[in-house]
Amino acid sequence: MTFLFKRNPKNPPELIKALNEQVLKLDYNSDSNKKYQDECSRFLKQVKVILHGDDENEPQPDQISQLALEIYSTDCLYNLMVNLKKLDFDSRKDVVILFLTLLRRQIGSKSPTVEYILNQKPEILGLLIRGPESSEIGLICGQILRDCIKFESINKFVLHSSLFWNFFKYVQISIFEIATDAFITLHDLLTNHKKLVSEFLARNYDNFTSSINKLIQSNNYVTKRQSVKLLSELVLRRQNQAFLNQYFDDTNNLKLMMILLSDKLKNLQIEAFHIFKFFVAKPKKSQKVLDVLIKNKKNFIAFFDTFDIQSDSTTIDERDYVLGEIMKLPDIVRSE
Repeated sequence: MTFLFKRNPKNPPELIKALNEQVLKLDYNSDSNKKYQDECSRFLKQVKVILHGDDENEPQPDQISQLALEIYSTDCLYNLMVNLKKLDFDSRKDVVILFLTLLRRQIGSKSPTVEYILNQKPEILGLLIRGPESSEIGLICGQILRDCIKFESINKFVLHSSLFWNFFKYVQISIFEIATDAFITLHDLLTNHKKLVSEFLARNYDNFTSSINKLIQSNNYVTKRQSVKLLSELVLRRQNQAFLNQYFDDTNNLKLMMILLSDKLKNLQIEAFHIFKFFVAKPKKSQKVLDVLIKNKKNFIAFFDTFDIQSDSTTIDERDYVLGEIMKLPDIVRSE
């Protein structure tokens, strides 16, 4: 594939060496930065052709293998991520292609890039997690990270990192696109691998519940609704039983859903109902939860008598069931 390097012929290892050299020279404050950006762009395009071919040539497995080995041995992925903001827009897109192509590359049952990241350069994941802190590269980092966490081992690493909890702040960033993208990543982290997530939620009940409840109480409608929907999705998973047993015995959670049921926005009311119904339906309720339900029995009956659910018949049946169960609760005996 010598045609690739007419201006400066190089084999794949030499190409990665040259790319690294230019990446490490990038500097916003340098008059030569544009020249280094252009060189990085040129080398990244050559890398892309090796990985994917072009109109005239198919990618060659041996060259891809050489390229990948050199990228791992020189920490090229790390260097690219550290300096991602300094690259031009098109080069950033080429970095995404490079990263994701290597990530999906398998040799037998092994994923060399996954092993490299976890065993040699986990700092890459730290950079990706902190991506939303930069409006320039936040969306790119989110895209790459979501592909990374499709692998359970990486998802586990991120969940057990102290940086994971930053996502509960990132989803409240004032830049809508960044906040939305961060919530997509948070959602994927908590839903991609069911068994892994069930163990995480059970071990981190207090931190997670506190964090998600703060989002549910946000003044931002989008944040509030997305958070309730995420919680509702987790509640519906039987794998999360250990977490749910704690969640539905906690009166703070019940009171929060009661507040949402009285929200003026119908969508939030309905989302809250899909969580509230489990407090009522739980066969063995904690005494504290039962006390709250009994204390508010009349209010619940009045509310659900007029709770208009313009939805599927299943949701209407659930509303009627909840109302029926509430009516079965004992009345408060008032002393004379």
